[in-house]
Amino acid sequence: MTAPLTVIHAHTLTLDDVQHDVEAVVVGGGRVLATGSREEMRALAPRAEVLDHRDLLLTPGLCDAHIHLVMYGASLSEVNLAGARSVAEVQARVAQRALATPAGTWIRGGGFLLPELGLNDYPPATLLDGVSPHHPVILYSRDHHMTWVNSAALRLAGVTDSTSDPADGKIVHPLGCLLEGASDLVAAHLPQPTDAEWLAHARAGADDLAARGFVSAHTMAYEEPGAPRALQTLATRGELPLRVWACLPHQRLEQARDLGLAGSAGGMFQWGGVKFFADGALGSRTAWLHALGFADGSGTGIALDPPELIVERGRQAIALGLTPVTHAIGDRANTEVLNAYDQLRPDAEARGIRLRIEHAQHLRPQDIPRFRGLTASVQPIHLQADAAMIRTLLPHLEGTSYAFRSLRDAGAVLAFGSDAPVAPPEIRATFAAAVSRVGDDGGRLAPGEALTELDVLHAYTRGPAQAVGWDDEGIIRPGARAAFTLWDRLGGNARALVL
Repeated sequence: MTAPLTVIHAHTLTLDDVQHDVEAVVVGGGRVLATGSREEMRALAPRAEVLDHRDLLLTPGLCDAHIHLVMYGASLSEVNLAGARSVAEVQARVAQRALATPAGTWIRGGGFLLPELGLNDYPPATLLDGVSPHHPVILYSRDHHMTWVNSAALRLAGVTDSTSDPADGKIVHPLGCLLEGASDLVAAHLPQPTDAEWLAHARAGADDLAARGFVSAHTMAYEEPGAPRALQTLATRGELPLRVWACLPHQRLEQARDLGLAGSAGGMFQWGGVKFFADGALGSRTAWLHALGFADGSGTGIALDPPELIVERGRQAIALGLTPVTHAIGDRANTEVLNAYDQLRPDAEARGIRLRIEHAQHLRPQDIPRFRGLTASVQPIHLQADAAMIRTLLPHLEGTSYAFRSLRDAGAVLAFGSDAPVAPPEIRATFAAAVSRVGDDGGRLAPGEALTELDVLHAYTRGPAQAVGWDDEGIIRPGARAAFTLWDRLGGNARALVL
């Protein structure tokens, strides 16, 4: 039996250089079959079902190129501290959750930034103790590179004033905040979700993203093993509404090799990347910087995975057909990762793999040309909250922070994402940040780095596809996946259309 055909009538931006702007698309069997004028497509498929969206804009489907998908799903039911403007507001939200939570049960939340709370230093546990004396509390900063916990959580974890700092983190004194790997001292005592809870979190994250207009996602490795297993289960059941490219942490590379895991396209779930962390983040003062460091004198941040490890394990990843994917925020972190990648380029190019740097937020001018041929996986929405901090903490890097236009002009592939749950996957906010460069404080950050709306669309669709070698996505042309986004206007309201 012949598969039914569908003709979509809409003003269509294909992102295909051969035929960029068309009126109609013919779809069948989950693939684009033809594009052209309404008359041409009607003649080609006279009996096809017609979807009339002539009052809307059709584009390739959106991809969130950096998200922690299952963690984001879980965060939707946690205490939301985004937008909190004082310690009192955090206390009120935690107290409200405590009233509805059985004593002894963990309270989790996140989304705060220290400057937005009016804090110049790390808050102690005692500020949470009064509103949550009977519940262990763990609150993640917006960048997830710091946790704020109460005394009950510290007691359960056995963390005291005499506990030594782990090699990859720092315990802040007076006790209450844990930086980088020190967070694991407490997080290790959180109850592990059941298989059913992992599935619920995965479904919640994927469904939320699809409802916003996304058709695919690159999910990062900062999650427990149950998270990707849940996504794989949904894909196997045919219940995953997104095409997912997933990363595994480099610490699990040996197990991946033993299991015969290798990068391969196909299906709705694909293992594709191996994740490294070169440093922390701006808001937690753990981004790795060249001297003189932060302008407030708080140091040069924290270096995490050393460059030599990135080179060694990066080669192992490439041999498996997997892409090295490295988090780098500070200018020193980006320099060191670029140095490591210079050693990996020949192996990567031989395998057709495009090396990735995640975030690439604060750069020295001399390092920008070195991004040629790499993927710069960036998150414009972070600019809005970071702009004021950049002006205060990194004034010498203001002109090359979130350097989207310069990176693109240098030959990097831009791939836009949200880093949810660090920031929400809000399409309009991403367009606004990349085009206007206006921060939450009302000031413009490096306005010369602004992009056009069409640039943003490319970085939200074709860029992510090029980053992971999906030739059939991020473009509307014969053979491409029939996965689209419908808009009332570019950068406005959006919804997914997958046929």
